[in-house]
Amino acid sequence: MQQQQQQQQQGYRASNRPTLSGQGATANNANEGSWVNNQSIDNASVTKGPLASPATAGYHNNNEADFSGLTCLPCDCSYDSKKEVLEYNYAFDESKEGRPQSYPRIRERGEYYIDSYNDQPWGWTFGTHEKNGIWFNSSDQAGSIMSVMVWVLLLYSEVTVTLLTLTEGIPVYLGMIYALFVTLALASHAKTSLTDPGSVPMTAIPSERQRLTKDAHSMCGQCQTFKPPSSHHCRICNRCISRMDHHCPWMNNCVGAANLKHFCLFLIYTWTSAAYALALFGWNYFFCADDDCMFHPVVLHLVRLMTILAVGAFLFTSSMLMNVCYGIMTGIGTIDRLKKKATNTMNQSEEEPIPLIDIFGIGPWYTWPLPVDPIFQDYDRVMGYTMPQRLDRERQFCEAKRPVVPELKQTPSTELPRCLNDLLPA
Repeated sequence: MQQQQQQQQQGYRASNRPTLSGQGATANNANEGSWVNNQSIDNASVTKGPLASPATAGYHNNNEADFSGLTCLPCDCSYDSKKEVLEYNYAFDESKEGRPQSYPRIRERGEYYIDSYNDQPWGWTFGTHEKNGIWFNSSDQAGSIMSVMVWVLLLYSEVTVTLLTLTEGIPVYLGMIYALFVTLALASHAKTSLTDPGSVPMTAIPSERQRLTKDAHSMCGQCQTFKPPSSHHCRICNRCISRMDHHCPWMNNCVGAANLKHFCLFLIYTWTSAAYALALFGWNYFFCADDDCMFHPVVLHLVRLMTILAVGAFLFTSSMLMNVCYGIMTGIGTIDRLKKKATNTMNQSEEEPIPLIDIFGIGPWYTWPLPVDPIFQDYDRVMGYTMPQRLDRERQFCEAKRPVVPELKQTPSTELPRCLNDLLPA
């Protein structure tokens, strides 16, 4: 605890992955214009009434509230600074302005705000511990070698196609299309490997919905912390991963709630690259009989080896895509599916399908095919936990922004004369 407080007092770096959190005004404070930043009443991260539990004491980095990372916006993801003003100007002079000052707008259920405050450390150290600023798994030597092999094979295929364009074996624009697919596949692989898959912090606590619907909560015997539903402890990463699907040695990382989008994009772009290469080679071999279609003798050997690699990549990624699609449609990850099959309890599954917005986020449509971090509609619900630090920021935010109406002074009551009291009915 003391170490976390010292780390928070050092400050935090700006977030490169803002999270869209919050939904609606609380039932107890709706008339006051206060609102909650984490979730709705149905799946809230705070209790009804006080916006932060006593457990949040001690997680604040200073006495003055810092709300620079909190931004209000309605559910349509547009932001109007004039409409979303929370402050109430007590120096407002109605006689000069000629009009009364309106109170801040009461937030309704279905509205959100962006919490871009980042709890991650400043350090530029690589690792999977909470103190490491850059997520990187270096404990698995076999996984490191396999992840490097992915880059070597994709770059080899790109060099082969580039040599085909240089020797006029295929048109230049076809080579450029293949280079685009390979670039996106490599970028998705890097994002999958270097992105925190959804590790559960030591300060994680159940959300309000979990506390209301469950009498008991799971604890990880290795991490000694709260274990969200559908999470598993990875022995290689040595962390609990939210909505963990499996640990992929080709990625040298776990596939969880936070990097499932990048993993899906890698499979899609790798499958597309393999199918595109096989289509080019097949068309050249079966349908082109001109002398211009003849490959250079040196490049021909590279093409033969690349054909074998493309067939293997096509079959492997097809199998993985079907596996991932099954997990999305059923809500059952690879590890959970293997456990249920071993105990013959697949028919007793209560999991629900995973919405696409919980994978690709609620950003614009053009961000879905790009390997950029998604903005989740409800971060706590996607990850399966909340944090006292986030609840404490919410409490300070609401207390500092909520207008305080001065209380009316009580005037001393004047006792009526005795003669009037006699005339009043009993």
